[in-house]
Amino acid sequence: MTAADEAKPAWAEVDDGSRTVGLVDPDALAKWMDEKGLPGKGETLEAVFISGGSSNEIFGIRRGEFRAALRRPPRVVPDGRNETMLREYRVLEALNGTDVPHPEAIAVCDDPNVLGACFYLMGQIDGWSPMGMGDQWPDPFNNDLNARHGLGIQLVDGIARLARVDWSARGLEGFGKPEGFLERQADRWTSHYEKLKTRDLPDVAFIADWLRNNIPTNYEPGIIHGDYQFANVMYANGAPAQLEAIVDWEMTTIGDPLLDLGWVLQGWPRDGEVAGSGSYVPMESMPSRSELLEHYSKVSGRSTADIDFYEVLAGFKLAVVLEGQYSRYANGQLDNPKIMAFGEVVPGLLAAASERVRALSS
Repeated sequence: MTAADEAKPAWAEVDDGSRTVGLVDPDALAKWMDEKGLPGKGETLEAVFISGGSSNEIFGIRRGEFRAALRRPPRVVPDGRNETMLREYRVLEALNGTDVPHPEAIAVCDDPNVLGACFYLMGQIDGWSPMGMGDQWPDPFNNDLNARHGLGIQLVDGIARLARVDWSARGLEGFGKPEGFLERQADRWTSHYEKLKTRDLPDVAFIADWLRNNIPTNYEPGIIHGDYQFANVMYANGAPAQLEAIVDWEMTTIGDPLLDLGWVLQGWPRDGEVAGSGSYVPMESMPSRSELLEHYSKVSGRSTADIDFYEVLAGFKLAVVLEGQYSRYANGQLDNPKIMAFGEVVPGLLAAASERVRALSS
């Protein structure tokens, strides 16, 4: 699920109700909302489908003056998805009252009997997603390259703010396993690759070995988003660029927040390079890598001296995650034809990470 899935105005189109049947029962939801003391008691509840996919369904909820977005698993609930839904909500709730842009956590239901799965209500975001724009930015960012520069700064600003949240004080003790987080990464993702392996990718062992031997010693645990990129943020309408919300918290945990920064930078042009066409958004006039590092350090208070490690780790993890999906597709366990493209994407990601490792080792 990406930000584009949450960006569509809830009442822009009224569907025929087919997507809500079996997923959002208005009467059951209204009863649950009344029990929670939420606004709108006695008012008719309307649910409108916004978007959905293999892991989540998003609905706009309207009841009198009350507006919210409902997030729940799909009709056939994947193993562990209910638990992931509750983890997502726990982080959003912990972020309420902080300066991290995020959808407001309103209420959560941990009883699958209410709607057939766990779900939660969150605030609707008035803004736009880069994933909903095709191959260009919305005005004024499409033509005003100075304004576009701010989109990149704001992207990094979001995780810089996230990195300075006192996760323990916000009630997230026991949410993840921060001790030994970096030490586990190479073995964890190598094991994931071996478990789903359908082809030999020699770079996996080479990169994993380098990661094991180059673990940074300056480690301060914090909240990680886990899949931080333009696809999973929303911006406020108009200029100047303003990050409105970080969305899609499926992979969140407590670990090293610098991995989120590495996730952004592993696909970012290096200083002096011309922005290529490999990104899903136009990169012309984006901030330089050095500018992003400087802004992150200034806002988060964290050193980026070891950022090369986090870039390599991010590229390695992304490659293995995509290879897992590609392997399932090759074995007939997934039927989305778009996944077939990962067959070429994964070797490219690993080759880039290997090249970086060799440059750092020379």
